[in-house]
Amino acid sequence: MPYNDLRNEYKKTQVNTANQGKLIVMLYEGAIKFINNAIDAMPKKEIEKIHNNIVKAQDILTELTTSLNMDAGEISQKLFSIYMYLSQRLTDANIKKSKEPLIEVKKHLSVLKDAWVEAGKKVQVNKSEIEKGGVNIAT
Repeated sequence: MPYNDLRNEYKKTQVNTANQGKLIVMLYEGAIKFINNAIDAMPKKEIEKIHNNIVKAQDILTELTTSLNMDAGEISQKLFSIYMYLSQRLTDANIKKSKEPLIEVKKHLSVLKDAWVEAGKKVQVNKSEIEKGGVNIAT
């Protein structure tokens, strides 16, 4: 099997076996990667590459937006607003072929990604403690 096919299979397996928090982190990582690709293409004026990578990052934001559970409360509504703002900034970057909005979006996505990574660590610790019987679930 060719290398690219193996890599794609590995990625597919990662997605299929990841928990929801890990999937969200993977989406953030993907969006950041596409933004970096667009930024890297700007000095070379590779307009199609810039456009395609910004659109891919926007597609990820759309996926994150549509996966929000709006019944979950205020956090979902705030994330919705953030995602809408970031998507607009990506549109601005694509229209103007400007790096500044991309850097801004990348910064925000990195902060969100880091928050999800930390939340995932806390969930793992709590799950581990519950399995060991060391946590009183009533507290």
